[in-house]
Amino acid sequence: MRIPRRPWLLAAVALIALLVGVWAFWPGPERVRAHAHLDRPPRIKPDYAGIVIPPNIAPLNFAILEPAGRYFVRVYGQRGDAIVVTSGDGDIRIPPDRWKALLADNVGADVKVDVFAHDRQDGWCQYETITNKVAAERIDPVLVYRFIRPIYSFWRHTAIYQRNIEGYDRRLIFDGGELNRGCVNCHTFCRNSPEKMTIGMRSKDYGSGTLMAIDGRVDTIKAKWGYTSWHPSGRLAAYSINKVRQFFHTTGPECRDVIDMDSAILYYEVATKETKTAPGLSSPDRLETYPEWSPDGKYLYYCSAAIPWMDRGSVPPPNFDKVRYDLMRMPYDIQTDTWGRPEVILSAAEIGGSILLPRVSPDGRCLVFAMCDYGCFPVFRESSDLYLMDLAVLKYKKLEINSEQSESWHSFSANGRWLAFSSKRERGPFTRTYFSYLDPNGVAHKPFVLPQEDPAYYDSLLFTYSVPELLTGPISVSPRALAAAVRDKEQIAVTSPIVTGATPRLSSVPERE
Repeated sequence: MRIPRRPWLLAAVALIALLVGVWAFWPGPERVRAHAHLDRPPRIKPDYAGIVIPPNIAPLNFAILEPAGRYFVRVYGQRGDAIVVTSGDGDIRIPPDRWKALLADNVGADVKVDVFAHDRQDGWCQYETITNKVAAERIDPVLVYRFIRPIYSFWRHTAIYQRNIEGYDRRLIFDGGELNRGCVNCHTFCRNSPEKMTIGMRSKDYGSGTLMAIDGRVDTIKAKWGYTSWHPSGRLAAYSINKVRQFFHTTGPECRDVIDMDSAILYYEVATKETKTAPGLSSPDRLETYPEWSPDGKYLYYCSAAIPWMDRGSVPPPNFDKVRYDLMRMPYDIQTDTWGRPEVILSAAEIGGSILLPRVSPDGRCLVFAMCDYGCFPVFRESSDLYLMDLAVLKYKKLEINSEQSESWHSFSANGRWLAFSSKRERGPFTRTYFSYLDPNGVAHKPFVLPQEDPAYYDSLLFTYSVPELLTGPISVSPRALAAAVRDKEQIAVTSPIVTGATPRLSSVPERE
């Protein structure tokens, strides 16, 4: 007798066999109870263990570095549903929607991670539980950063991006390719707002200038702004002009170095389109740089160093490694546009280091600065660490988040509880963006790197993340609008109130001696 063929039956049998195989290979929670316990945490990368995380951060995907054939991970909190992830290669990618729900259910509480690994000889083993705390305070949802190669003697592949750090979406703000391989740098915002922005640009075809975007309108200012800080009113911006020179050492872990041969600080009034300065901001025998307004707009903090050489033509000049910057501030009244006397807040001579990159917390209580052995460019100084100063008593301390490598380029979230900064702690010349929770007592908790969808993303990334700035929302100005402003013939021409080695020489402006 002939047996009729039943394709659906054969398919069903095959499906059942497949499900049985999957069930045998991938463990459920009830199948990993009988296992050995190891008295150490698992080795994972990135290091997302023992950290404080925002309640709105993207999933902290990671790779398990323990050798095994199968992996089982359970992520859970005191409340809400646990998340189970299985893997054959150790890559753990957490479902975004379930992660978001878990963090929302456990704000202010712990989220734990159990890691299990299986090999044929010993079966299942469990490592010590990883415990992370979910902070009550959110982090600003957008990170803006400069994306460049670590060697940038030529202006190639320079771009500024914005990243949604609640997820993994990345969007271009401006690419140096729009300037025919020009350079884009020094992006600055007013009080973490995406509505007021400046971007510096340099190009052989279009010259040097500054893009200013305010509430969707973009203008090009025909002046090369350096490090910039918006007054909290949004009515003016202070910026440095710098004659920057790069040179190289023959030995050492970092052969590159940068020095300012000349620099000064000016400020630009948005309404009048006028550029001004003050005597304490542009002394002929000093180098002034890194302006930073206090949140109330009553003080401008900045860095200032004596010029220890007479010959301003040789690079590097004599005694370049003796240049150390003091932390200064000057009072300012925006209603009368008047300045007070400069004041030394922290003396480089007293502490034996160069003080750079001051950033004041949004509540005005503290200031974070970088300090290195000498010079103006901490990202190239292995000695660079981050410090916190209590502005009420002018006492400072070294932050707990430093490593043996350079820490630099830091910024606060709008609520002052999160610090974003650049660090070279993992891969030598490649800076990465890290976050740290800064609690009300001024304690900076263990930092963690910007999460990526692929846990191995940083292992092969040959670009650096530089100058991280946290924003309360995305930038709406398009790359096309920024490029159009560069090419627009109607640009804002400004006249500098001084001429230094860092500014173009204009016949109508007296040169300072």
